[in-house]
Amino acid sequence: MLVKLGLNKAIPAVTKRSSTLSLLGKSSFVITRSFSQRTFLQKEKPYIKIDSLEAGESELLINQRKHRPISPHLTIYQPQLTWYLSSVHRVSLILLGGIFYSLTILIGGASLLGFGSSINTETITNWYHNTRSNLTKIGTKITLSYLFAMHLALSVRHMIWDAAKELTLKGVYRTGYAALGFGAIVGTYLLSL
Repeated sequence: MLVKLGLNKAIPAVTKRSSTLSLLGKSSFVITRSFSQRTFLQKEKPYIKIDSLEAGESELLINQRKHRPISPHLTIYQPQLTWYLSSVHRVSLILLGGIFYSLTILIGGASLLGFGSSINTETITNWYHNTRSNLTKIGTKITLSYLFAMHLALSVRHMIWDAAKELTLKGVYRTGYAALGFGAIVGTYLLSL
């Protein structure tokens, strides 16, 4: 059968007579494939090794590779709401978590090293208010209030998804716009405090 179809040339096959009986009571043949020889499935690599080239050809190949266009990335896609919300959620976690852990390590390390009376939340707050300009304080407050509000809203959105709700495309966009609205309202409220 394999010879009729021409498949025996593609992958070397060895037929062995099986000692087991098939359902029809006839002995069956088992086809085992041998991959010890090089077959058409194992193709050569599509690139040229620079070591195997002659003297002037390697520089030419390197220059051609430098000017080769890269494969398209995000520039070929239309930006989506889900991309932006996912990015904001991750960036807000990194920034807010970084600030929280930095302050926690500072205060905890100071108390372990015996500087607990000189480095605490009151001294850090006084340092911040006395050394930073009003423009920096306003920018920090705007950034942190809206990042916290958006992270809170997007966390609630993920909890809704964890409950297996709003998983359709329409539901994902509905929760996305709701998270944007909630984040704007709560961020503005936090900014007014």
